Amino acid sequence: MKAPALDALPEPQTRAERKRTAELAATHDLARRYAELAAHPYTRRRVDVLLRGLDVLLAGTMLVACSPFIGVAVFAVLVTSGRPVLYRGWRVGRAGELFTMYKLRTLRPDAEKRLGPFQDKELDARTESEVTRVGRVLRATQLDELPQLYNVLRGDMSIVGPRPIRPVFFEQLVEEIPQYWQRLVVRPGLTGFAQLRMQRDTTWAEKLAHDLEYLADRSVRLYLRIVLATARRLLGRIGQEVSALGRGPG
Repeated sequence: MKAPALDALPEPQTRAERKRTAELAATHDLARRYAELAAHPYTRRRVDVLLRGLDVLLAGTMLVACSPFIGVAVFAVLVTSGRPVLYRGWRVGRAGELFTMYKLRTLRPDAEKRLGPFQDKELDARTESEVTRVGRVLRATQLDELPQLYNVLRGDMSIVGPRPIRPVFFEQLVEEIPQYWQRLVVRPGLTGFAQLRMQRDTTWAEKLAHDLEYLADRSVRLYLRIVLATARRLLGRIGQEVSALGRGPG
C-alpha cells in the first residue's frame, strides 16, 4: 500500500544519498538482503498482535487529542515560512521494506537546495542554522514528530520500537555493526529504550543494545511503561519551552 501524495517536500540530503535511496526504494534491495540473512522475514509472537492493537488505539486517540496542537503547529509553520508544512523521507521499516515517513517542516524554505552539496558533520552544522524559530520549538518538544502517528495507523511504524533510519545510513551501519539487521524484526517506533536512555555521547552500538533489549523483552507491560515514561519526558520539555517563551529574550 503506497502512501497518498501529501503536500510535502523531500527532506534535505546529498545528491549521492538521494540517488542511492531511489535505487534502494526501486529494487527492494534491503528487504532482499534481510530475507537472505533471516530464517523468516520477521519473528512473530503472540504479543505482537496485542501491541499492534495498542498501536492503533493509541495512535488514533492521540491524533484526535493532539489535533488542536497539530493545527496550531501547522498554522505557525504556514504563517512564518509558508508551504509546504511537511517533510517526507524514506526510512527502513520492518523486514527491510522502505516507507515514507512524515514530519512537520522545521527548516527555512528551500533549505534542501542550500544543504544539498554538504554531508556528514558539515551537513548537521548547516542544518542547525536553517532551523526556524517555530522549528526549534517543534524539535525541542518533538511536536514535529506528530505526523508519524499517521505512519503508525498505516502499519509502517509502531508507537514503541527502534527509531527508523535512512536507507543509506542503515547500509553503512550494517557494514560496521552486522547485528543491526536484527532491528528489522519489529516495526520502527516513535519512542523506545534508546531514546529514553541515550546521552549525547551514546554510540550506535550502545543504542542498538537498548533496541535489542526491547525486542527480546517486548510485552504489553514494557510497551506501556515506555509510553508513560516518554509522556512524562515530553510534558517536561513542553513545560520548559512554554516557560522560556513566557520569559522572552534576555
